[in-house]
Formats: sequence, C-alpha cells, structure tokens
Amino acid sequence: MKKPTIHDIARELNITFSTVARALRNHPGISEATKAAVRQMAEKLNYRQNKLASSLRSGNTYIIGVIVPSLHVSFFSSVVHGIEKVMNENGYSILLYQSNELLQQEIRGIDTFLQSHVDGIISSVTLETEAYSHYEEIKNRNIPLIFFDRAIAALETPAVTIDDYQGGFIATEHLIQQGYRRIVHITAEQSLPIFKERLRGYQDALQRYGIPVQEELILQGQFSLEYGRACVQQLREQGIAFDAVFALEDYTAMGVIQQLLAYGVKIPEETGVIGFANEAFGALVQPGLSTIDQQTVKMGQEAARLFLKQIRDKQGTEGRPPEQIVLAPGLIVRGSSRRMG
Repeated sequence: MKKPTIHDIARELNITFSTVARALRNHPGISEATKAAVRQMAEKLNYRQNKLASSLRSGNTYIIGVIVPSLHVSFFSSVVHGIEKVMNENGYSILLYQSNELLQQEIRGIDTFLQSHVDGIISSVTLETEAYSHYEEIKNRNIPLIFFDRAIAALETPAVTIDDYQGGFIATEHLIQQGYRRIVHITAEQSLPIFKERLRGYQDALQRYGIPVQEELILQGQFSLEYGRACVQQLREQGIAFDAVFALEDYTAMGVIQQLLAYGVKIPEETGVIGFANEAFGALVQPGLSTIDQQTVKMGQEAARLFLKQIRDKQGTEGRPPEQIVLAPGLIVRGSSRRMG
C-alpha cells in the first residue's frame, strides 16, 4: 500500500503543499487552527514524516547544536530550556553536547555537529578555550554561530550575555549597604571576560563608597564548592579579617557558607555572603543564598531568536556589526546577607 504524503494531506484539506509542510514544522506563520487540522489529517492518513527526505529537499535539517560547559549547573540547563522552547515553537529540534569545561570535548562536540549538518550552533565556551580555530571553521562554512554567557569577542559573532560588571557592582554595593566593610571577592584564575568584569564591578563599588581595594581580600582559584571552603580556611590561617564574601558563582559561595558555619560564624550577623547565577539550590538552603540573577531562560530565548534572525536575514546582514544583547542582572537578597531593613 502506498505511503501517504504531504500532497495527500494538502489535497484532502484543499490547501497548498507548502502550508502543510510549514504546519508540520510548527511554523509560527501558520495559524493554530490550520496546524490542528493538518495534524488530525496526518493522523487519519497514518502519515509519518520522512525527515531525511525533507532535509534533502530543503537543504535544512531543522536541527541546531547547543554546547554547554555542564548540565550539572542549573544555570546552563535553564538556558537550554529557553533555547529549546523557542526552537521547538519554530519547528526546530536541538542536539545537546556537554564540554565538561574541556577544550578537546568542545572541539569534538562541534565536529559532531558539523558531521550532523546542523543548521546552526549555539555555544558557551569552556574555561580552557583560548584558541578557537574550531569556531572559525563554523564561520568559514557560513553556519550561523551564536554565543551565550561566555563569548569570544575576537570572532565578532552575535551573542547574548549578562552585564557582568553591573552584577559585580550591585552585589558588592548590597554588602556595603548592609554595613559590611572588609569584603572578600573570590574570582577565577581563568581569563574569561565575565569573571574579569565581575571583579571590576567589585573594585569600582568599593571605590564608590570610599573603601580601599585590598589585594589580600581578592582570591583566585579553580572555583567550586571545595574552593569556597578552602578560601575561608586560608583566610583564617593567615589571620586576615573579613566580614563578607562576594563569590563569583553560587557553588563557591555555598562552600564559603558551609565552612563559616563549621567555624561557628553567625551568618549574616557576623559575616555576609553573596553568590552569582541564582542556582536553584540557593532558595532551598539555610540561610538562603543571596545572589545575582542572570535571566537564564530569557538568555536562552534571546540566543534562539538571534539564530532565527540570522537565518531570516541571511542576505542582508553582510557589513553589519553582529548583534550583541546584554541583559540586566538582578539582585536577589536572601538570609545570607540581609541584616538591615
């Protein structure tokens, strides 16, 4: 028995082939009523979409590759949620790859995507990514490339980021306004711009309020829960007094809280703590972790929209600077730093 085709659905509904094709891809330009009618007729005729044949006809796979450093961090999984929502609404599926913060894994992921003929790639680079010929290869093939959170400025590629400088500033300013004065900042050894900008925000906030920047209160390392604990131990052993900590991300901040509590320090009365990223666990622990929200779902949605815009405007973007979307950070105050008001 002959397999039903898109033409059969179109004939039964008295609509065009292209309308059926777009409806099956959940294209936003097709009304919900038409989509529902197409789905019902497809089910009635027992139609099964041949995605390979469809991609051969159109030259598109309607699949995009997404690379994240780690899905263990809810920040990245939340961004992926935003990407997937917009892409699915526009008839695309996603292939997801974790680099685990390793450059070689990132290179392998991109190679997998290129072999899979994805229509575009959305990526947040690893902590190790300093050479980037693998990303240049994507651009050389004229495949849309979008960065989120961590971008490579030299590539002049569309990106969605947070204002990390402003985030660092408001985190530090909040601690100052709560009465803290000897504020430690835990930053990263890596040279990623996002961490440098958070450090710069911290330094400028101190100076704005007439508090001197002291190098002994700026610690650099491989950020993690364990490193947060180690920083508190190091400060104690060296006899360096402090009354607050601004950590570059929430897991490190959580390690700080754990070690302070182990020493019997009262939080926030004696020492305040704030992180960055608004990881899901921050609202569940005691005391709740103050943090900077990075609008993760919106970041993913905007990255997906940049991809769709690149596809739509492919012919008219030459010579234009790549679009850079910078989202505003938000201060979330919880028990770890609230001691006034």
